[in-house]
Amino acid sequence: MNIISRFGALPAAVTVLTGTTALQMTLITVGNITDFGTNQDFVRHVLAMDTTFQSPNMMWRAITSPGLADAAYIAIIAWELITALVLIAGFIWCIRNQLADYPLPMAHKLSSLGWVMQLTLFGVGFLAIGGEWFQMWQSSKWNGLQAALQHVIIAAFGLALAHLATKDSKRSGRT
Repeated sequence: MNIISRFGALPAAVTVLTGTTALQMTLITVGNITDFGTNQDFVRHVLAMDTTFQSPNMMWRAITSPGLADAAYIAIIAWELITALVLIAGFIWCIRNQLADYPLPMAHKLSSLGWVMQLTLFGVGFLAIGGEWFQMWQSSKWNGLQAALQHVIIAAFGLALAHLATKDSKRSGRT
C-alpha cells in the first residue's frame, strides 16, 4: 500500500482527529487542575443560577452550596481526565493501526469510547443540564454553551468517522 493510500485514507483521518481531541481534553484537564479557581467560579455561578433571569419558577433548581458545587467541579475534572486518557489510548492504537498491515479494531473502539465520554460531558452535562436545567443560556457572563457545542460537534464528527472507517474496513474484508 503506498503512502498516499495509507495516510490519505479514512483511518488516518480518525487517527488525526483522535490525537487532536486527546490533546484538547488533556489541555482542558491540565488547565482545570492548574487554574482550579477560574472554572470553579464558573461552575459555582452556573449551579447557583445567580446571573440568570431569577424566575421564581426556576430558582428552586439552584444549588448554592459551595461544597456541592465544588464536588460537581471535581467530578467534571475527573471525567475530563478519564476521557483524555481513553482518547490518548485510542490515539496510540490508531498509530499502531496505521503501521500495521491489518486493522486493529481496538483503535476505533477506544476512540469511540472517548468521543462518547466527551459527548456525555459536553452534551448532557453542559448543554442539557447546565444550559437548560440551570438556565445557563440566560447568563451573559457564565454561558458556556458555545464552547460546549464545539466539543459536541467534534466528538459527533469523530464518532461518525470512526464508524465509517470500521464499516469500510469490514466491507473490504480487512477485519
